Amino acid sequence: MVQNIIKLSERENRIVNVVKAKNGMKNKNQALGFIIQTYAKQHLSEMMQPIEKPGRPTEKHVESVEELRKELRE
Repeated sequence: MVQNIIKLSERENRIVNVVKAKNGMKNKNQALGFIIQTYAKQHLSEMMQPIEKPGRPTEKHVESVEELRKELRE
Protein backbone atom coordinates (compact mmCIF):
# COMPACT_ATOMS: atom_id res chain seq x y z
CA MET A 1 0.00 0.00 0.00
CA VAL A 2 1.25 3.45 -0.89
CA GLN A 3 0.78 6.35 1.48
CA ASN A 4 0.46 9.94 0.34
CA ILE A 5 0.02 13.27 2.00
CA ILE A 6 -2.34 15.41 -0.02
CA LYS A 7 -3.60 18.96 0.31
CA LEU A 8 -7.29 19.54 -0.35
CA SER A 9 -9.10 22.79 -0.70
CA GLU A 10 -12.03 23.40 1.63
CA ARG A 11 -14.47 22.52 -1.16
CA GLU A 12 -12.61 19.32 -2.08
CA ASN A 13 -12.57 18.29 1.58
CA ARG A 14 -16.34 18.81 1.80
CA ILE A 15 -16.87 16.71 -1.31
CA VAL A 16 -14.82 13.86 0.19
CA ASN A 17 -16.82 14.13 3.42
CA VAL A 18 -20.13 14.02 1.51
CA VAL A 19 -19.05 10.93 -0.44
CA LYS A 20 -17.87 9.33 2.80
CA ALA A 21 -21.16 10.01 4.60
CA LYS A 22 -23.41 9.11 1.67
CA ASN A 23 -21.75 5.72 1.19
CA GLY A 24 -21.35 4.90 4.89
CA MET A 25 -17.58 4.77 4.77
CA LYS A 26 -15.40 4.73 7.87
CA ASN A 27 -12.69 7.13 6.72
CA LYS A 28 -11.67 9.57 4.00
CA ASN A 29 -9.24 7.05 2.55
CA GLN A 30 -12.15 4.84 1.52
CA ALA A 31 -13.99 7.85 0.09
CA LEU A 32 -10.98 8.94 -1.96
CA GLY A 33 -10.50 5.40 -3.23
CA PHE A 34 -14.17 5.29 -4.25
CA ILE A 35 -13.89 8.65 -6.05
CA ILE A 36 -10.77 7.52 -7.92
CA GLN A 37 -12.30 4.18 -8.95
CA THR A 38 -15.49 5.87 -10.14
CA TYR A 39 -13.49 8.35 -12.21
CA ALA A 40 -11.37 5.55 -13.65
CA LYS A 41 -14.41 3.53 -14.73
CA GLN A 42 -16.01 6.52 -16.44
CA HIS A 43 -13.03 8.23 -18.06
CA LEU A 44 -9.88 6.15 -18.22
CA SER A 45 -11.16 3.41 -20.49
CA GLU A 46 -11.29 5.82 -23.41
CA MET A 47 -7.94 7.35 -22.48
CA MET A 48 -6.24 3.97 -22.22
CA GLN A 49 -7.06 2.95 -25.80
CA PRO A 50 -3.92 2.36 -27.83
CA ILE A 51 -2.89 5.31 -29.91
CA GLU A 52 -3.19 4.57 -33.58
CA LYS A 53 0.14 4.82 -35.26
CA PRO A 54 0.29 5.84 -38.86
CA GLY A 55 0.74 2.77 -40.98
CA ARG A 56 3.64 2.15 -43.23
CA PRO A 57 3.10 3.25 -46.77
CA THR A 58 2.07 0.40 -48.97
CA GLU A 59 4.66 -0.80 -51.40
CA LYS A 60 3.94 0.01 -54.98
CA HIS A 61 5.80 -1.29 -57.96
CA VAL A 62 6.69 1.27 -60.61
CA GLU A 63 8.03 0.48 -64.03
CA SER A 64 9.96 3.66 -64.70
CA VAL A 65 11.28 6.88 -63.21
CA GLU A 66 8.59 8.81 -65.07
CA GLU A 67 5.89 6.70 -63.43
CA LEU A 68 7.48 7.28 -60.01
CA ARG A 69 7.54 11.05 -60.59
CA LYS A 70 3.88 10.92 -61.60
CA GLU A 71 3.00 9.04 -58.40
CA LEU A 72 4.93 11.51 -56.25
CA ARG A 73 3.09 14.49 -57.77
CA GLU A 74 -0.33 13.02 -56.91
